[in-house]
Amino acid sequence: MHMNSDNPNSKIRCVIYDCDGVLFDSIEANKKLYNDICALVGRSHLNEEEVKYVHMYTVYETIQLIFGKDDGLKKKALESLKGIDWRNYITYLRMEPYLFQILNLLKTNSILRVINTNRTTSMKYIMEHFGLRPFFDMVVTALDVKNPKPHPESVEMILQKLNLNKEEAVFVGDSEVDQQTAKSSGVKFIAYKNRGIASDAYLDNHLDLLQFLQDRSAL
Repeated sequence: MHMNSDNPNSKIRCVIYDCDGVLFDSIEANKKLYNDICALVGRSHLNEEEVKYVHMYTVYETIQLIFGKDDGLKKKALESLKGIDWRNYITYLRMEPYLFQILNLLKTNSILRVINTNRTTSMKYIMEHFGLRPFFDMVVTALDVKNPKPHPESVEMILQKLNLNKEEAVFVGDSEVDQQTAKSSGVKFIAYKNRGIASDAYLDNHLDLLQFLQDRSAL
């Protein structure tokens, strides 16, 4: 892991995780979902740029991007969501290595673990399918806020409910949306498997987080 050489301001008491691309490799799951929706409404499959976009934004923002120029198709796509069984796509998710190990280590060291995702209804099924509920102290989805990421509302909600100041939390994400969320809310940002975005540290795998926390005397 590469870490910038700034001095620690405060002991880290909370790690906030994005879901897609951080907890799970979800590209295949998202491609399958949106290609199925495209097929239902008679549109061609996603192109490369669209695949990158669906990874970061809410389902409604994604529908707007894919079908925004055609109100008829967009309406059909939104209607099709009502019949989607999100559980059919969870099997395409691939959990990132060492995830449970780092979550257990954080708990052992009394560091709070939070998910902050732009997913909506599907998140509850993911939590159940992978048995994640005991490993997280709080989960915030796009359904819990008026303004999803990159707006700071979700992080501000987390800090308030957990009685933390912004120096006591870090945000682990893999996209510019996550980076902007951390920046707008004033928490440190750690980039997961993406060295193409500005961050306070880079993780090549989840266990690399240990070094970051040790350097800040959190462990």
